[in-house]
Amino acid sequence: MLISILLIAIVTLGGLALTYFLESDKPLLWRVAAGSIIGQCIFGTALFVLTFAAGLNVVVVVVAAAIAAAPGFLLFNGSRRKPFEHDWAKAKGKLQGSNFQRSLPFVYYFGFFVFFVLFFDRAMMIADDGIFTGGSNNLGDLPFHLGIIFSFTDAANFPPQNPSFAGAKLTYPFIADLAAAALVKLGAGIREAMLVQNVSWAFSLLVILEGFVFRLTRDRFAARIAPFLLFLSGGLGFLWFFSDYASQSKSIFQLLLDIGKDYTITNEFRWGNSLITLFLTQRSLLLGMPLTLIVLGGLWRIFATEIREDGKDEAISLKNFILHPSSFVLGLLAGMLPLIHLHSLFVLFIVSAALFLLRPLHWRQWIAFGVGVCVIAVPELIWSITGSATRASEFFEWHFGWDHGENNVVWFWIKNTGVFIPLLVAGIIYIFSTRDGVPNTETDRKKKSKDRSKDVEKTSAVSNAKVLLLFYVPFLFLFVLANAAKLAPWEWDNIKVLIYWFIGSIPFVVLIISRLWSRKGRMRFASALLVFVLIAAGGLDVWRTVSRQHNYRVFDPDAVAIAKRIDQATPPNAIFLNAPTYNTAVVLSGRLSMMRYAGHLNSHGIDYKEREMDLKYMYRGGPGTELLFEKYGVKYVLISPEEMNTLSPNEKYYSQFPVVAQSGKYKVYDVRR
Repeated sequence: MLISILLIAIVTLGGLALTYFLESDKPLLWRVAAGSIIGQCIFGTALFVLTFAAGLNVVVVVVAAAIAAAPGFLLFNGSRRKPFEHDWAKAKGKLQGSNFQRSLPFVYYFGFFVFFVLFFDRAMMIADDGIFTGGSNNLGDLPFHLGIIFSFTDAANFPPQNPSFAGAKLTYPFIADLAAAALVKLGAGIREAMLVQNVSWAFSLLVILEGFVFRLTRDRFAARIAPFLLFLSGGLGFLWFFSDYASQSKSIFQLLLDIGKDYTITNEFRWGNSLITLFLTQRSLLLGMPLTLIVLGGLWRIFATEIREDGKDEAISLKNFILHPSSFVLGLLAGMLPLIHLHSLFVLFIVSAALFLLRPLHWRQWIAFGVGVCVIAVPELIWSITGSATRASEFFEWHFGWDHGENNVVWFWIKNTGVFIPLLVAGIIYIFSTRDGVPNTETDRKKKSKDRSKDVEKTSAVSNAKVLLLFYVPFLFLFVLANAAKLAPWEWDNIKVLIYWFIGSIPFVVLIISRLWSRKGRMRFASALLVFVLIAAGGLDVWRTVSRQHNYRVFDPDAVAIAKRIDQATPPNAIFLNAPTYNTAVVLSGRLSMMRYAGHLNSHGIDYKEREMDLKYMYRGGPGTELLFEKYGVKYVLISPEEMNTLSPNEKYYSQFPVVAQSGKYKVYDVRR
């Protein structure tokens, strides 16, 4: 674990330095959080490029880390040194002295940090009786990511092929898993590497989200509430929990210690809690979202900058563009998203295009941003598309109501998000009707910085309602689009876009809650009640995971043992025939499979039907089986209880081949001739 922490700290230094090209008025904690994300994204992207030349080894990892950390030298000798020293001194000043008011932020961040450690510790557990996960929705995703990571560490999978569909290019955004593989190459355990990554990304997301909401609302209390709404998101499922409590004899405390099901993601509910259904399972989103929020914060700065009365953008000139290329650097960061999280890039495309159309007078900054995006994104997209087995046509189809099933669409959204949408509407009406509005520009904030009492900060929380409402337009469009069409082969995957509508809506919701809280009395009680309703169902699901109530076994001991024997007995580039399941033992060896879980392949737009039929035929051992081995490059065949139960393999046919690895009921046959 120490290795992982040390490497992340090193690349964070470089990312921190780059934040001074993006923002001029952010606190050090935000810079550290943003620097961690930026540094790790640069590190992963550099790894991707370097592995084409030399594969994944210690030297390549060190060089990639050096590239990511290189900008850090600016903090010690350059124009960024004085701002950094100022931020450092300011941060130290906040830690000096001890009183209740000063300690609250520390308690807030430390509490979230401990919470993230406890939660992500449940992502993967290694025990004598196998490998487990504590996440009810991580049963299939954990082996999927392990298969990618081990294909990098143990199978020299460069250029990357899809471990679940050998011979096809790996187009799933894999930078998060490649970075984990690099940590393993340095000597970190796989569990510890993923834990450190997940915690660092989640904590960075917390800080960056708080900063994003504060930038839009200028309300510190509202910004502090925002992470609770994201990480404990849910709908009205807590009402079903109370119904379950009323229908049985256990006390409320007994039931809380043995919750039998989830209350945000079932056949009844589809808007799953973000931690349970997204951040634990989709590591790419956990890395891509904070990067996207950094970029969105920069886009707000561009969008909200005032135009001079003569119509010229006073913040832009050729000289300033050359000396302070913040928009271009912002574009470079966004350009890394194709291999980090592609849906996030799609969101940024929609948002930035809409904002440009709404306020085109900032065209110089938008062009600089667009050029920066294209420098990195276009080559990555060309590489991903060329030779891909993914069918682009599978990623769009008209489909009304997202995943509402038989439910009325209005009731579906109320049931799944609770009072979130009514509060969103109330927040929009409040912003539209108030003359105070929301902060408009960096210039406005600097003018008001001379009188920064809490009262002034509250009343200046909204000085231009029009800007904020226009900024929200593309997020509202994302909601409409995701309810009108499928944006992925599996309709539920629209949540990867809808979650950004949710984040774009949070500022309006928390602003209303903060305003109610400030009025005290009954309004303060109402504010607290609204927060409870918003997070109760998500809190139940998260508590169910954190409290270690359920362990789900992903691999049994024989699967772990056979994977080690496969690693010893077969070449790294071997292709295996195994049952098309998510948790085949081949995953742990890093070897590629002719085909794995059809659900994953379908969700990635891969046509697997022919290969699936051939796989079943090959296990039956009929005439021409060896020709199919040759067609797909299969060298080894796994027969385990899974194959016996689902494929009825012809053991007589396979008995002619030598067994090269065995553990319990697991056997590996060498079918090479």
